[in-house]
Formats: sequence, C-alpha cells, structure tokens
Amino acid sequence: MSNGPKKKLTQKLKKNLPVTGPQAPTLYELMQWYCLTTNTHGCRRIVVSKGRLRRWIWIALTLTAVALVFWQCALLLMSYYTVSVSITVTFQKLTFPAITVCNMNPYKYSTIKPYVAGLEADTIKALKEIYGYSEPTSRRRRDLETAQEVPEVENDYLKKIQLFEVKSVNGNEIDAMEIPTRKRSRMAARVVERNTDIATENIVGYKLCDPNNSTDCTIFTFSSAISAIQEWYRLHYMNILATIPMDEKIQMSYTADDLLINCFFDGKPCDARNFTLFHHSLYGNCYTFNDAKQEQLLESSMGGAEAGLKLVIYIDEEEYNPFLVTAAGAKILVHDQNDFPFIEESGTELETATETSIGMQLTESSKLDSPYSDCTVDGTDVPVENLYNKKYTFQICLYSCFQKEMVKTCGCAHYDQPLPEGAKYCNYEEFPSWIYCYFKLHKQFVEEALGCQSTCRESCSFKEWTFTRSVAKWPSLNAEEWTLRVLSWELGSKINKNLTKNDLAHLDIFYQDLNLRTIAESPASSIPNLLANFGGQLGLWLSCSMVCVLEIIEIFLVDSFWVVLRQKGQKFVKWWKNRKEKDLEQQPDTMVGHDNPCLSDEDPPTFNTALQLPHADNCQVPRTPPPLYKTLHIPSDFTEHPTDFYDEIEVEQM
Repeated sequence: MSNGPKKKLTQKLKKNLPVTGPQAPTLYELMQWYCLTTNTHGCRRIVVSKGRLRRWIWIALTLTAVALVFWQCALLLMSYYTVSVSITVTFQKLTFPAITVCNMNPYKYSTIKPYVAGLEADTIKALKEIYGYSEPTSRRRRDLETAQEVPEVENDYLKKIQLFEVKSVNGNEIDAMEIPTRKRSRMAARVVERNTDIATENIVGYKLCDPNNSTDCTIFTFSSAISAIQEWYRLHYMNILATIPMDEKIQMSYTADDLLINCFFDGKPCDARNFTLFHHSLYGNCYTFNDAKQEQLLESSMGGAEAGLKLVIYIDEEEYNPFLVTAAGAKILVHDQNDFPFIEESGTELETATETSIGMQLTESSKLDSPYSDCTVDGTDVPVENLYNKKYTFQICLYSCFQKEMVKTCGCAHYDQPLPEGAKYCNYEEFPSWIYCYFKLHKQFVEEALGCQSTCRESCSFKEWTFTRSVAKWPSLNAEEWTLRVLSWELGSKINKNLTKNDLAHLDIFYQDLNLRTIAESPASSIPNLLANFGGQLGLWLSCSMVCVLEIIEIFLVDSFWVVLRQKGQKFVKWWKNRKEKDLEQQPDTMVGHDNPCLSDEDPPTFNTALQLPHADNCQVPRTPPPLYKTLHIPSDFTEHPTDFYDEIEVEQM
C-alpha cells in the first residue's frame, strides 16, 4: 500500500515539471537548455546575464562573432581553390624536339602543271584584263617544253567563282565590272573585308552566291589585288587537290633526298633515314627530324650550336608555282614528338642565301585541373572527336570541331583538315555550293557562334620552346664559288644544273643551354591547413572547438527538427480527434438491424405492436418470436424444479 501514494506523487511531479533537453516540448525551452549547458561562452552569457541591456549586448556580440566566423571561413574556402606557382630550373640532358621542315612550294611545278593548266590560263587572262600583265618569256618557253604533257582543260574557273573589279559601293548596291567580259553592271550583294581607305577603282574581289538562292550573294574584297588573286587561285587549287589521290600527290612533291642536301646532329652526320614523311595539305611533303616513330629519340648532351642540328635545304626556286607562292624559302616548326605540326599557323620561315641560327630554351608547364582550373588532362572529357590522332591540344580541338560542323552543315569536309570517317573532301562536281557554305560557316566560327571556343578547353600540360634567332649571309662572297661548286658536284644528276645561292637555305638549331625550366601549379592550401584555420577562427571569435560545432549541429538540426515534428504531430492528432468527434455528433441516432422487406420506413414497429404484425407473404424472413413475459418478473424464491417457459406461455393464454 505504501508504493501506491509514492507512485502517484512521482507521476504528478513529472506531469507538472517542465521537460528540458532534447526532449523539450518547444524550441524556446530547447534553446534555453542549450545556452545553459553549452561550452560556447557567448550563448551562456545571454541566458545567465541579469538585466535586459546586458542580455542585448551579449546577443549583439555573439551575432557579430558568428558573422565574423562565417566571413573568415568563406575567405578560407575561396583561398583553398587558389594555386601557387613554382618555377624550378634544373640542369639535365634534354630530349631534342621534333623539327618539321617543309618547302614553301608544296609541289613541283612541272608535276602539278597538268592539273592547274586551265586555272593558270584563267588567272593570266584576269591579270591581263586588269593590269595588262603578260607572261614572262622564260615561263612561256618552259610551258612550251611541257605542252605535250598538258591535257585539254576547259577554262571555266572565272565562271565558277566570278572575279570583279569594283567601281563603286553604296551600301549593298555595287557597281562592278566582270572580268574578263568587261561587262559592267549593278548588283545587290554584301561586301565584306573591304578596306575603306583604298580608292574604289582599285578594289578587286570575287563573288560567291548560294546556288539554291541566287539573291544571297557576297562579294569578298581585299586591300590588295595580289591578295584577292591569290585567294581566288587558292580556292580553285584546293578544289583540284581534293580530287587527286594521296599517293599521286606524294609523288608530285619533294622527296627527302631532294629537299635535304646536308645534315649533321651533335657533330655526327645524318641523312633521310632520320626524317619521317609528313604530308601537309598546303605544303606537300614535309619531313620531321627526331619524330616519335623513330626507334630511339635523340638527346642533346650539351648546349651550343655544335651539339645541335645543321641542315642545308635545297629550295629549287625554278619549280615554284608563280600564283600560289610569292615567297621562296623553307618553313620549319619546333614541336613535341606527340604534337601535330601546324606549319601554316606556327612555322618559322627560312630565307634563301642565308644561314639562320636558332637557339632554344625549353619550358615545361603544368596546371591543376578541376576544381582549380578548366583545363583538361588528355581531352577525353571534351565532347569533340580528335581527328588528328595526336595528343590533345586546344588548336586540335578547334579544328576538329569546325571540320565536324563543316561535314554536318555543308555535307563535305574542308581540304585543310583531316577527313572524318565516312566523309568526302569538298569539290565542285559533288558539292557545287561548298565554297559559299564554307565562308558562311567560317564567319560563324570566327564570331564564336558555333560554340567550338566554349566547348574546347586548354590542355593542363604543355611544352614551349622560346627562340633566339639570328641571320647571316651565306655563303659569303669569298666562299660562294667553291661552296656552290662542291654542293653541285655532290648532288650530281639530281639537279642537272649549277646551284646558285638562291637555291639554298642553311639552318642551325640547338639548345642554348641544358637548363630545363619547369612551371608548376600547386594548391595554395591543403585540407589539414584548412581545418586548422577553421579551428583558429572558431577559437578566436567564439572560444569554440570541434565538439561545440558538433553540438550545434545536433541541437539546431537534429533536436530542433524532432521538436518541431512533435509539435506538428500533436497538432495533427488533436485536429484529427476533433474532426472524429464532429463527425459522430452529426450522425443520426438510428437502430442497426436486418432489413425487413415487409415493413415500411415511415412507421417502424414498436414492442407493443410487434405481436399484431401479419405474416409475411412470399418473404423468406424469419418471424419475430413473441416475448416471454414470465422473464420480466423476478421470482420471490427459487425452486428446485425449473419452470417450463413454454407451459407458462400456454397458461397465460388460457
């Protein structure tokens, strides 16, 4: 009996005392409990301080400290994604780079002449109409010597791409004279690349129209008529090359023995076997020294010109195409063995009758990829197919992207870039509108409307060679006679003529020193340093540790969530009970029983009238038995023999 009152007293105390801690019924009580028990002094001072002013001061100080912590931690996070650059210089043996050498004239004029005879005839006709140009006697004589090899060619190049001499320009209204018919007319066309400083009567350009829409035309003009004639010639020239098989083009260009007369590397002789053929779309046969296909890459054991590469290159200026190339010499490019040699964009020219010395210094650069920068390691995460089968570079990605768009938009591939799988190079016969389509697409590419510049990304690692170049006259006046005589004797039957200094170019390329400069990026901060800085900021402004941070997470996220959830749950349960009670109050008080088809709903039977109901006809419903009145009376005493209720019923009826 003693446990009963004690148990009731305990339950009453629990009911009246407030619940604190994570089981607090309200957020206010939870926060109050946290401020009293936490190790963060500012929160505790808010609760225990006496006086409203003192409490507000501690609230302001605590909120300021919290804001400072967030600000400093945000600065730490932003500094985590910054990098520091370190430059190191080491002295070691260096792998000699790949050196690609090309003659500026891609194909020998005598071999390419049958394919471009009609084009040159139309070019000479246009020059004669504009400037009164006549072909030199030496050129006409040589053409007559090879006339039997030139097939009949229909001269319709001026009709395919019309040349115009522009007389006046007024917006899109152009007054021009067609070459060579001298027919003057007005036309509506857009004018692009027009130099307004040039007098109108000196403008020469060509007209391109969309074959499917004759009103969509553009006239391309240039600041110099030389550029206009060359570009017009080059368009037809590329169209012709696109139809010539690759094996035949290699045969028409220069061999390694034709191009390279003398070779030395690191003081040792070298020859054509040290060079790898590389056929360029615009420069013909080029040759790469120390290519990746060589069995073993060559190294420089020391710096200086004597440890580098020395070449004497045969230019053969007499075999130059007069309308395709206006400069004579060779073009070289220094690049990594795994890089594609973009001769046209990055090559260096070598003059004839000179000795060009190029001193190199190697710099290797590496950048950090995501999240520190947007560079790519190997290009596999860039959604552009590499058409060059070389190491990924930003330039390769741009050209591959443009070539893909060219095939998609114009139906054919441009001759300058590699051929995608399943595509064909553009030519007049199969793709009559390819030139105009190319110019429109190239304009969009330059204006970054194709999205190639935003899709392609820089490479994270690359090598760069910086040059120190010097030029000297070669051979000298006193050494010219015997030098040329010896070289002519060495070439023998290959040239069948005496060399002149304008037929030769001399190249010396070498490492100035073997200092390798490395530029590498590294993270400015590491994870341990970042955490240590976070801890310092928390301790400085809030006298808080990592345990306090976990405590804050537990209280403000976990416990607060459950308190709110309990409050919402209790409100929902209370609302549900009230709704059930209202539903019960609105329900009518009706008896629940079996339906009797013989009764009407208007006047239900009562207990007194139940015995007077008639028997139901044709109703399969059990009859209601008459009441046993005897059971309604309580007998005064009990008997040993039970009374037969059915007998009692009969007695009552009697």
